[in-house]
Amino acid sequence: MLCLTLNGRTMAQNRTILKENAQYVQVLELRLDALDISNKSQLDEAAAFPSSVDKPVILTFRRESDGGLSNVTERRRLAVLARVLQGDFSYIDIESDVRKPSLEADAKSRGITVIRSMHFMDSFPDNLALKATRIASKGDVPKIAVRIGGVKDLIKLFKLSGQMSHIKDKILIGMGEYGLPSRILYRKLGSCMTFCATEDLFGVGLPSPKTMAKLYRAHEIDSSTRVYGVVGRPVGHSISPSIHNLGFHELGYNAVYVPFNVDDVRSFFAFADMIGMRGFSVTVPHKVAVIPYLARIPREVKQLGACNTVVREHGSWNGSNTDYYGFLSLVSEPLSNGRIRSAIVIGAGGAARAVVWALRNKGVSVTILNRTIENARRLALETGSSYASLEDAGDYAGTAQLVVQASSAGMDEPSVDAAPSLEFDGDEIVCDMVYRPHETAFLKRAINAGCNVIHGLDMLLAQGKLQFKEFTGFEYPLDDFAVL
Repeated sequence: MLCLTLNGRTMAQNRTILKENAQYVQVLELRLDALDISNKSQLDEAAAFPSSVDKPVILTFRRESDGGLSNVTERRRLAVLARVLQGDFSYIDIESDVRKPSLEADAKSRGITVIRSMHFMDSFPDNLALKATRIASKGDVPKIAVRIGGVKDLIKLFKLSGQMSHIKDKILIGMGEYGLPSRILYRKLGSCMTFCATEDLFGVGLPSPKTMAKLYRAHEIDSSTRVYGVVGRPVGHSISPSIHNLGFHELGYNAVYVPFNVDDVRSFFAFADMIGMRGFSVTVPHKVAVIPYLARIPREVKQLGACNTVVREHGSWNGSNTDYYGFLSLVSEPLSNGRIRSAIVIGAGGAARAVVWALRNKGVSVTILNRTIENARRLALETGSSYASLEDAGDYAGTAQLVVQASSAGMDEPSVDAAPSLEFDGDEIVCDMVYRPHETAFLKRAINAGCNVIHGLDMLLAQGKLQFKEFTGFEYPLDDFAVL
């Protein structure tokens, strides 16, 4: 079940949140620590709330030490819980170390299930399976929420789920940016529910209800669901989950594509083996670090020194670089008919490297322009290209049929032009690898000059579609407009 955490300051706000998100969730959690409990009418409304909705409701009043928003005394907190519990709730969340027999007895006498929660904001303690077993033996639902500090903690959480496999109803949660996969893959952990919210007021990595229900379809994941993902740090900005999950759904392919923040590549390969992942995309800063773990390293990966796609085949991890082939797919026609004979590439980082090698392998003459001349020189020597300082870009106007902007210029500040002195005559094909914003200042100038342009999103989708085929064996089933 997907549980919507209601964290409004007032019950009116909570009802608005519910109205906008009811279609995505099966359970509600009413967080009293977010509510203005100084207003007695709010407590009365809170007690009456379960009777006015058609979904089961969990009553929660989290302590500040466990990530809650209220700093009232413990006596006041428990008194408020007892008062509001008079409503028709299905669950009440009580911390495992709280001893309030009257509260438990009242809940159980009225058929309210008790969730006994344990929150660990700074560490991952041992013997959690034993503690959970003791809780379950009393008929309560154990809930363990642990802040995940990296991939090694994620491994420990999934191992813990195996140690708790004998407990039918349990909730396991990994908090923080590294813990997001545990929320999406909660059914792989054996959890009976996971939590989402319209706003992550608690800073624990709560995804939105729509994202969980429509993009990841987390409540539909089962034991046969194939797991793919994107590996990087950070990965929160990536639109790859949209590309792949929409494609999976369109095909009826039982799979999910999950973002993984990764601090240690070696540990991630161990995690991927442990949960039986089928493949993953690789983004910065790990495109080089994954290579030693590959059984097969194709030509383009060796040339680029970078891998962006890893697939499990016959028990081994094999790599490729779809940035390379994705770019070539966008310029295949003008390359094949000889229109592109020379090119200018702005930048000397990973994206530029893929473009330069792709063009040089097709016999195109390339000039690399970069702000740091030494980086341009190093890439030029390796690829047999020419190079110059970006400050001299104006000297190269009209010298190439293809201009590729492969630096990050314009990503953080859309008004920044990557090469303002490089003028266009309108006959060039101009590509900007930056995909947010859709049209950078550099690309707008090319459009105004009458150039044919290739957007960064075109590049992203091209390489993503190639990854999709490597992952599934199927052609990508949607057009670009449907994805965007």
